[in-house]
Amino acid sequence: MALLNIGADNRGDAFYRYKMPKMITKIEGRGNGIKTNIVNMVDIAKALARPASYTTKYFGCELGAQSKFDEKTGTSLVNGSHDTAKLAGLLENFIKKYVQCYGCGNPETEIIITKTQMIQLKCAACGFVSDVDMRDKLNTFILKNPPESKKASKDKKAMRRAEKERLKEGEAADEELKKIKKEVKKKASSSKDGTTKATSSRRKANVSDEDHSSPPHGKEEVDDDVQWQTDTSLEAARQRIQEQLSAATADMVMLSTDESEKKAKATSKAVSSPKGSHAENGNSQSHENLVDELKANLQKSITGMQLQTILGSLSGSAQEKMTALFEALFDGAEKGFSKEVVKKKNFLGAAVAEDEGLQLLLLRAIEAFCGKSSSYATKEVALVLKALYDSDVLEEEYIVQWYQEGLKGGSKNSQIWKNAKPFIEWLQSAESESEE
Repeated sequence: MALLNIGADNRGDAFYRYKMPKMITKIEGRGNGIKTNIVNMVDIAKALARPASYTTKYFGCELGAQSKFDEKTGTSLVNGSHDTAKLAGLLENFIKKYVQCYGCGNPETEIIITKTQMIQLKCAACGFVSDVDMRDKLNTFILKNPPESKKASKDKKAMRRAEKERLKEGEAADEELKKIKKEVKKKASSSKDGTTKATSSRRKANVSDEDHSSPPHGKEEVDDDVQWQTDTSLEAARQRIQEQLSAATADMVMLSTDESEKKAKATSKAVSSPKGSHAENGNSQSHENLVDELKANLQKSITGMQLQTILGSLSGSAQEKMTALFEALFDGAEKGFSKEVVKKKNFLGAAVAEDEGLQLLLLRAIEAFCGKSSSYATKEVALVLKALYDSDVLEEEYIVQWYQEGLKGGSKNSQIWKNAKPFIEWLQSAESESEE
């Protein structure tokens, strides 16, 4: 692909490092329906770090013609037949007004919209802030469709990192709680052993040498057992904890004890339920039972954190729970399946937040759902993957791994892999371009 220096003033500089592809156009249609298609508008817009819709709209404003950019297909169309040289000249004007810094001339600028609805260009090279002429027709379009700032995308990543750090801190607190419990048990056992030894030594002092030849029997040993029998009831445990810990620490330990008791009750219910049997694990709930229970909880308008707690209390493997969750969320979804996924992406994000490896389980759950549901889910699998990738629910590493495992494990002609292939190719090509 032929590359040009960005900016007409830098055209003769052989060592200029800011480059863009040479424009390629194609005339389509005839008569009143004739249109000019800028074939590589997406690549040009990437090189300029501007949305392709801006450049397309600028051409329409300057030529007095209707223009349209399709976000899904990346097609840029301008009504009428226009020469490539003419469009390239208009692109140079766009670069001067909306890309190059008015101070140093470098194209390393970012569009900023002020509180007073003024458009400025902030240069990352020299720090100069340029004021754009607000009389241009394109400014109205930019104000209505502001560019996504780099800060917003960074904030998303920062929020994800903060969420992971918070979960790690919670796990560390749980470990600390376990240590406290162990120390409490050690203190209780050591005090018990000390009292036992003191009592036995006093008894031995009162026993004659003849009695030492035969060990004590019967009643004395029974009395020892009765005296040192530990009450293992929940009330007794609470009393011992409150006696040996401070008020604040005791509350923490008791909270953990209550949660453990709730989980134990939930597990016992699952075992006693006739539907809760499983071929591999007797304590696992059946798939239908898991789906029904998750549906009942989702109808209560729960939060993402509450969903994590519910998933943790259910029995069954992590994959079974993830598959049941996906079916509970989207059972019955027909046309517009990908839009439903976008609406409920927060639940999916919460389900995989504890461990990045859970993303692979979510992808397998999507695969299982497409295999047993209507054709709409299979047709829109690429849109679903794109939506979850843009929302930072799924990462490229796990999407590609899942796709490659699917091709190796199953038929290459399977419809789900055919429909997912364009998104995987886009994902890999976008990554290679960013590395270049």
